[in-house]
Amino acid sequence: MSGNFGTPPEGENIRSLVEERLRQAMAESGAKVSVEWRGEQRHLHVISMPVDVLYYNPDTHRIRAQRTLDPQRNRALEEEPWGEAAQQYLHHLLTRKPSNPDQVDPDYTALQEELEDFGQKEPGIISPNGILVDGNTRCAALRDLGVKNIRVGVLPPDTSRRDINAVELALQLRRDKRREYSYINRLIAIEDELASGRREEDVARDFNIKTTTLHQDRWVYQLIKEAIDRSTDASGVALREVDFEDHQEKLRELYRDYTKQAKSDPDAGEQLKETRLSMVVLNYPKTSVRLAEADFHSRYLDERLPSSLRPKDQESASVGIPGLPGVAMPDATAAVKTTRALTDSLLQASAKARAGDKLLPSAVADADDLMKTARKTFDAAVKLAGQNALLQKRQIVVSERLTDAADYVNQCAAEFAEAKAKRVLDEDAFDDALLTLRASLARLAKQAGRTFSSPGDGVAWLLDAAQER
Repeated sequence: MSGNFGTPPEGENIRSLVEERLRQAMAESGAKVSVEWRGEQRHLHVISMPVDVLYYNPDTHRIRAQRTLDPQRNRALEEEPWGEAAQQYLHHLLTRKPSNPDQVDPDYTALQEELEDFGQKEPGIISPNGILVDGNTRCAALRDLGVKNIRVGVLPPDTSRRDINAVELALQLRRDKRREYSYINRLIAIEDELASGRREEDVARDFNIKTTTLHQDRWVYQLIKEAIDRSTDASGVALREVDFEDHQEKLRELYRDYTKQAKSDPDAGEQLKETRLSMVVLNYPKTSVRLAEADFHSRYLDERLPSSLRPKDQESASVGIPGLPGVAMPDATAAVKTTRALTDSLLQASAKARAGDKLLPSAVADADDLMKTARKTFDAAVKLAGQNALLQKRQIVVSERLTDAADYVNQCAAEFAEAKAKRVLDEDAFDDALLTLRASLARLAKQAGRTFSSPGDGVAWLLDAAQER
């Protein structure tokens, strides 16, 4: 990420044009734009440049995850980033929806409409030799609209590759109206910053998040990378980072519930993680994913799994510790291994179902059928888990209602004493309210009398208090 970025083929010619226009801008005391430059604010002169001579930044985090979707074009981008094929690929990705690059991004369409109606409001930023540091998407939109020029600030002559990435990130994280990085590209940007040797505290501050949130995002990104590895089988196809683009809240919630569960019971935490990851792959909404607790597989899924989804019987084992001969630690429990095996099969099936022409149509169809079967099986399990959650909620609500009533009675006692002391007590109204309370207690006692054959002290008191005397 550091060192020279390399000079584009027309870089020197662009530099000459930039210098000429900068001299004119300085002479006219033209407009400026502020950026954070090597730890301080730098005010850059703004000039107008032809959109067709500028180069998209191959390192931009805006489309980092999407680059890998076409390995052949991505390879060309890495080998010859300034070539026409690579630049066309970048232009294409800048216009696409992050979670589905087969579709035009609605945000890109909105940007085009804004530029067409109101023109360019904010200047972009370029390096002295014409690399777009900020404004890659704006430049793409202006090109598609047929606009000839773009207003840009120009970085200092000694700009390096590290400078370009630092300025892009600093501008992106400003709290203004810039089009935000997609979720996955934001995770990648965090990892790149940490890989460059920066401290977690500094990166968190730059991204306007707490250090605990940074730890959460790093855990999620590692989970995604592991899921991609697990989705690869002999066919070679695998899930992609962008396949997890729309699951941000589900994955963050998974982190919170997993870490809480794993503190008291690591195996239960693993089972919860694996089941919820399966439900993320099956594209369940967040409200359904929440229903998957540690016992979801054994309680609701296991007996319903068809043979095509049922993992082979798993056994616990011991694993040796490198460097300590004769010392072994227990492997994951059989229940964890079974849950993980099901998740692996769904990850691989999902990868094949998305493979398109990379696999035979029959293989894609088989994987799609397996995903549909899994969805149907999980639907039944989710329904039962939801019913149980609702039942538990109702059970809790009954006792909570009485606790709330007791709080009101306690408050009433305090206010009764105050009203009596101030001689403002309405005795008739108080008597009527007590009769209403007695009628309510009588109705509750009637229900309790039908339910408890051996009432406890509390129920016995209620039944006695509600008797007509």
